[in-house]
Amino acid sequence: MDAYILIGNANTRKTSLLRSLTGCFNRSVRDIQLQTGKKPVRFYARVGALQASRISLESFLAEVARARCEAVLFCLSPGANKTDLEEFPDAATYVAGLRELGWRIKGVAVLGQDGGGVRAPNLRQYTGAPTAPVNVTARDVRAQFGWL
Repeated sequence: MDAYILIGNANTRKTSLLRSLTGCFNRSVRDIQLQTGKKPVRFYARVGALQASRISLESFLAEVARARCEAVLFCLSPGANKTDLEEFPDAATYVAGLRELGWRIKGVAVLGQDGGGVRAPNLRQYTGAPTAPVNVTARDVRAQFGWL
């Protein structure tokens, strides 16, 4: 599975950005055209950081499996959920779990200052995302991810 991830603390516009990139309100399957492809790729898009939504890695994997897609766009908070650190861990733990299962981290956009310790070849930090117009950040993230 190909994963594209938005990471940021509260009020860094993760939800607004995901909605701008996909047109998805909550969670949905969307076709997204990649710059390198001839046909659109089926994406499962999920709004809201998994930790804030209290979605464990296992629950997320089941959700994605039901969507029957080729790629996923979703949000993570840098840190763990304050009320349940083990069930809803920090971003680095979620990403490590996905990598262990063979997921390919194709792009990571860090909104604001804190990336939660996640490392990836196609990681870019958008420090101005919390105050920049969301369409400007969406344009830049789309280019980073290689989407039309």
